[in-house]
Amino acid sequence: MRCTQVPLSDIAVGQSAVIVTLGITGPLRRRLFALGMLTGETITVRRVAPLGDPLELEVKGYRLSLRKAEAGRILVAPRA
Repeated sequence: MRCTQVPLSDIAVGQSAVIVTLGITGPLRRRLFALGMLTGETITVRRVAPLGDPLELEVKGYRLSLRKAEAGRILVAPRA
């Protein structure tokens, strides 16, 4: 069975997914790693701002906000 990968920005509110790849570089990548956004971790989209940017995410029991453009560079596998 093949795993479908989609950008994190395409995940619906309330849906969870597993992080496959972080297509982000530099200081932001290091910061996300420090916050626990690692390959294989489960991430949930909790809320999206009224205009669609930013997204509120939950990973490892805490919440953080990420711009939609940045979330679009993170590939995830939606959970059933």
